[in-house]
Amino acid sequence: VEMGRWIHLELRNRAPSDVKELAVDNSRSNEGKLKGLTDEFEELECLSTISGGLTSISNLPKLNKLKKLELRVSGGLEVLAEKYPNLTDLNLSGNKIKDLSTIEPLKKLEKLKSLDLFNCEVTNLNDYRENMFKLLLQLTYLHGCYWDHKEAPDSDTEGYVKGLDDEEEDEHEDEEEHDEDAQVGKDEEEEGEEEDVSGEEEEDEEGCNNGEVDGEEDEEELGEEEREPEDEGEDHD
Repeated sequence: VEMGRWIHLELRNRAPSDVKELAVDNSRSNEGKLKGLTDEFEELECLSTISGGLTSISNLPKLNKLKKLELRVSGGLEVLAEKYPNLTDLNLSGNKIKDLSTIEPLKKLEKLKSLDLFNCEVTNLNDYRENMFKLLLQLTYLHGCYWDHKEAPDSDTEGYVKGLDDEEEDEHEDEEEHDEDAQVGKDEEEEGEEEDVSGEEEEDEEGCNNGEVDGEEDEEELGEEEREPEDEGEDHD
């Protein structure tokens, strides 16, 4: 599949700005160049171009949020620092890298922590690991291991996936909290309405009771007034 067509299929009706991971492995490059990837993929964090037949990455867009890159290319590593300043994980396995001078441009990737060079001729050089850590002082892992060959506790790939899972969990938790807040607000409104209705009923009952009491008092006063003339008549006799 031609690479531009593959990227279109990978979108799956999503906007480029919604994509965080993109793999165009085993797709065909266009005259040795990666076409179809534009600066619209501004949120892209993980890109894999294994076996794409790339001969140049000079036409790749600048992606400031890209952190993980798997690349098969015959040269042109000089542009990586300019285009991907936040790159932390770089896999160049299987590339035709024969000497350290080809790797030297990676010194400008200040945030680079993990580098893989499996099946590259440069790994056959004497004191290869020691010289790599001297060349790239920012490096933490080489082929998934520390400078002393101790295996890293978690691979960068697992860490990257975990980071995405954490983001999804956070989004899910935010949605749940929003739903809970909405439900609490709804319950409070219903309770408030019930209190208002109860208050109105109590006021009506009090009004009725007060009316009955006032009526009884008026009747008593009227009875007393009627009796007073009778009492006066009796005294006159």
